[in-house]
Amino acid sequence: MARRKISEYRAKEIINTLLGIDYVGWPIVSSDSLPKYGKYTKFVVKVDQAVKQRFKKGLVFLEVAKKDISEKIDFLRKQGYSSILIEPYVTHDGSDERYFSFRRERHGVSFSYSMNGGVDIEANKDSIQSGLFDELDILDLVEQTGLTVDQLKTLRRAFDELHLTLLEVNPYVLHDGKLIILDVAMEVDATAELLVNDWNESDMRSPAAELTQEEKAVQKLNKESPASFSLEVIHPDGSIFLLLSGGGASVVIADEIHTLGYGKELANYGEYSGNPTEDEAYTYTDQVLQLLLRSKAKQKVLLVGGAVANFTDIATTFRGVIGALEKNKTKIARQEIKVYVRRGGPRQELGLKQIEKTLRELDILGGVYDPKTSIPEAVKHVTKALKK
Repeated sequence: MARRKISEYRAKEIINTLLGIDYVGWPIVSSDSLPKYGKYTKFVVKVDQAVKQRFKKGLVFLEVAKKDISEKIDFLRKQGYSSILIEPYVTHDGSDERYFSFRRERHGVSFSYSMNGGVDIEANKDSIQSGLFDELDILDLVEQTGLTVDQLKTLRRAFDELHLTLLEVNPYVLHDGKLIILDVAMEVDATAELLVNDWNESDMRSPAAELTQEEKAVQKLNKESPASFSLEVIHPDGSIFLLLSGGGASVVIADEIHTLGYGKELANYGEYSGNPTEDEAYTYTDQVLQLLLRSKAKQKVLLVGGAVANFTDIATTFRGVIGALEKNKTKIARQEIKVYVRRGGPRQELGLKQIEKTLRELDILGGVYDPKTSIPEAVKHVTKALKK
């Protein structure tokens, strides 16, 4: 499961439409010309780019006059943000702000809610009540949240039908019994894109202004190559670093790490595919290694993983991987990092033999496995290394 955040604008369109609520908002992407704002006089101007704690970071402006909107947009663009959302400002009392969320977890879909919503929700954790939605008394939820039975059931059904992994509404207010959603975060299972019509790749967002140098380098590599490359830093000081090939296998491997209870140790996510050259594999590997070496975790492992490739030359890509490992061998050895490999495909025998020989010589061998070892088995070897 590849969890991706979609824009607040699109998330609000989806949720408000489901609930039969009119929504007004203007998405500003890149150098779009500004729209006409109709009868409204005060606005909210904010970054719409999957950035956490936007308000506390000064990326949300409230009660902005129409004449000042361009100035606020320019300010945010200078900070490196290209996706911005403008909405009419809704006058309300902060004490009326509430919170609810749906979250996909191992044992089902959990539902959380609180009468103390807003930017300080984390400071009011004691006020949050949670449980598996399908086991909760829906009439009690109606009383506690102010949502109707139909609204709750519609959101729960849509959570599955739209392949969501998170739907967090914080805050929302009730005005004369009407639900007004002020802020929403929506994460989707990106691998289900072909199964839904309500969202697609163009709706997905990432905090571009906060990208690491390594993420930027991989984005540049991806643009310049016919092969495909992606890299996302999840936890800079994580213990498990991934160098994965193929979208399907990368999803399985990341999900297996979460299933084994090591999700918080996962440092990065991404993949390469499309038969990259040796030089491209070298560049991509080196970027991942820079992240790994910078992590402050006491124990660190690298998993070079993938399924059985159809046409990617394993020997060629592994020569690139080996080159990057040799470049950084001193620092890798000093930090006592172990490297595990699980891969298959064209010329796998030569590629696996070469990389195992190199890892032994560099004294960083964790394990090298061909397709006879399943992906879950290989991941277990990686996680066990962290227990020693």
